Amino acid sequence: MKHIIALQNLASPWSDGLEPTDAELDAIEWEMPLILAEVDLLDAEIIVLDRPATMLDDRRIRRARRRVLAARRALINQAAATATVPGGAA
Repeated sequence: MKHIIALQNLASPWSDGLEPTDAELDAIEWEMPLILAEVDLLDAEIIVLDRPATMLDDRRIRRARRRVLAARRALINQAAATATVPGGAA
């Protein structure tokens, strides 16, 4: 009988790479306004899953969608402002 043994290092390698890097944490922090806006939109949509939406619910969802769009726009504008163009062209 041949025994099959999973090698621990191959099945679940343990290394220092399991924690997020500083760059990944910075990216998460940079995107946090968008993440929070998307959570608010999701909360507003979850509220109306089991009942008909009222006018107040519709307004809450519209406002949450506008906050998501505004956060996306701000991130895109921020990324475009910090991007460098080769040759110094603006």
